[in-house]
Amino acid sequence: MESLAELETKFTQNVMGDESSYTIVLNEDDLSGLPSSIIEAAKQAAIDRGLNDNSYVITLSRSLVEPFITYSDRRDLREKAWKAWTSRGELDPSRNNHIIILEILKLREEQARMHGYNNFGEYATADTMAGSPKAVMDLLLKVWNRGKSSVDRERSALLEYIHSVSTNAIGIPDKIEPWDWRFYAEKVRQSKYDLDQSEVKPYFSLDAMVNAVFDCANRLFGLKFILRPDIISYHPDVRTYEVYEEDGKLVGIFLHDNYARPNKQGGAWMSEYRCQSRNYDESGQHIIPIIVNNNNFAKGDPCLLSFDDAVTLFHEFGHGMHGMLSNVTYQRLSGTNVLRDFVELPSQLFEHWLSEKEVLIKHARHYLTNEPIPDELLDRLMKAKKFNQGFSTIEFTASALVDQALHSAVISPLASPIDEGKNTDSNSNVLADISLFEKQELDKLGMPEGIVMRHRPTHFQHLFSSSAYAAGYYVYLWAEVLDADGYDAFLETGNPFDPSTAKKVREYIYSSGNSLDPAVAYRSFRGRDPVIEPMLKKKGLLIE
Repeated sequence: MESLAELETKFTQNVMGDESSYTIVLNEDDLSGLPSSIIEAAKQAAIDRGLNDNSYVITLSRSLVEPFITYSDRRDLREKAWKAWTSRGELDPSRNNHIIILEILKLREEQARMHGYNNFGEYATADTMAGSPKAVMDLLLKVWNRGKSSVDRERSALLEYIHSVSTNAIGIPDKIEPWDWRFYAEKVRQSKYDLDQSEVKPYFSLDAMVNAVFDCANRLFGLKFILRPDIISYHPDVRTYEVYEEDGKLVGIFLHDNYARPNKQGGAWMSEYRCQSRNYDESGQHIIPIIVNNNNFAKGDPCLLSFDDAVTLFHEFGHGMHGMLSNVTYQRLSGTNVLRDFVELPSQLFEHWLSEKEVLIKHARHYLTNEPIPDELLDRLMKAKKFNQGFSTIEFTASALVDQALHSAVISPLASPIDEGKNTDSNSNVLADISLFEKQELDKLGMPEGIVMRHRPTHFQHLFSSSAYAAGYYVYLWAEVLDADGYDAFLETGNPFDPSTAKKVREYIYSSGNSLDPAVAYRSFRGRDPVIEPMLKKKGLLIE
């Protein structure tokens, strides 16, 4: 375990090293197509790095590089940014994660066999709702095949748009490359729904969306968040809140760390500095939790979020609610200490409230005028939600399927630095070269052209920064079945904040921790087992 911990730490450091050291420095001539919010964020990134006033910097932080490849008119720069972004963990020979991955997989395989399992995939899924790799694969492949059909239709729409614009113009591709997909998908979105994300973002300032998550928590669970600027935290960007019940009882301490900065780990996550419990002493004193949400939004004045960024904010806050509302005796069963394919239910469930019209009308307000988002823009935004879902589904599901393959493969005992670039028999299940294994697995799946995994192995921190999501990236999809079906419980009442349903979801989903079997907890909330159709409908993958 010590060797695993050292390797996982080194893996994380290598990814962070690439993210913090690699930059694309732009000048004003390179900014064509970029909305003002991205230009401002790129300018701030340049200032943070001490560059001159005429410089703009694109980093490998998702909140900056992804919008850049979505909006930049410069196809050459989109390609450069995309290739660097998808090569994190292998950009520098001194930070090459290929061999670290092989060593981690060897040790995990050994760990699984010591516990009597054939591979780590079996070991990791034994104590989950899924119960086995087979159940995981059944779900993934069911969604994968529907996603491929959807993405074929989406590609045709992109090509149709390209041909309608021009077949001869400089920079117009004859096929969709990975650095083109987001760019042309945004063009089609604008054309089909008359929706430009730069038109949407002014209504989604970070401050307004933070107020929105607090308001939803208040309407559902009666919670109040009191800002405590006098409490000194670990960084000036972090805001600290005391969280109270309606009766004045202190529920927890909540820290919000929302901005990207040099040397901060990328991505978004929730952590618990202290878990809730009631067995601290013989009197059963209630120990309040200390919870932090970490995001990596590009800092701006103001910080404007895309709708997807706002979803991330709600997602992590759902995890925060899971920690703060915990009400169990033992710390080990508290909060998010639940089965891995149940832990994403509270977070993904909370995302749904962002899309409620009454929430958006109240909180999605223009950062300059405070005018609410116009009804016609809101209607276009909601209609566009299912757009490009095939692409998103393939990006995610490919990552989850390769995760399963990596953790069911036999790791070659000969795998070493000299084996990189070589391969064993392509028909065998022996893994000696990460890049070649990735390619072969995607070829077997029939990976659609122009799309790559959302997380390629060398920067797949869910898998290799710790073992928490190893052979478990599927859990987001598993929980999506639960959250879509679960949110229907609110919709069936005709009130997204129905008090009776909110009371049940708090008791059985957000407060019970691991004190109840998750299947029992879900049935107690919903009154039955979950069904897959609401999830497929939400993704636009259900052909009606």
